[in-house]
Amino acid sequence: MLQAAFIILGYLLGSISFGILMSKAFGLPDPRTVGSGNIGATNIARSGKRLPAILTLFGDAGKGWLVVFFSQHYGISDAYICAVALAVFLGHCYPIFYGFTGGKGVATAAGILFAFSVWMGLIVIAVWLIVFAVTRISSLSALIASVVSPFAGWYLLTYNGYGTTALILAVLLIWRHKSNIQKLLAGTETGFKK
Repeated sequence: MLQAAFIILGYLLGSISFGILMSKAFGLPDPRTVGSGNIGATNIARSGKRLPAILTLFGDAGKGWLVVFFSQHYGISDAYICAVALAVFLGHCYPIFYGFTGGKGVATAAGILFAFSVWMGLIVIAVWLIVFAVTRISSLSALIASVVSPFAGWYLLTYNGYGTTALILAVLLIWRHKSNIQKLLAGTETGFKK
């Protein structure tokens, strides 16, 4: 029962969109109606307002970290912790509160990885930062960092399920970025100015 409760809680918490909440709080347009139409921090940042973008980033990452962290400290088995992690991620991507149309899950996945292991999270963030510093393209940075994540998990953690969960998250992230991949291949993906 406790395991099921955490999985349901994870999905419901994941379904809360900080991008939409922060846009309302700061009087910005609904992020689903502007830019890429995505509810994540990158699209919020395109409004030119840094604070709501930063709060969206930390909110989306925080919900991924929070539910996994608490499930770890309530004696839930590793396998169910991985299920909770997937639930919060799927909640963000397919939120019940917003017609099952959500974000791409980059920040939420990062929060999950930090809950799995601080070192795992730091490695993935470092890869994202390095790629972004060179290319200034957020989607490409996220794609490359997601590919690195399962290898970091398998190397750092004794329970291989965490690395496998990171692999599943990476596959889902790549799937959610399919339109960005098409733009990257066509050379039309927009980045941030240096």
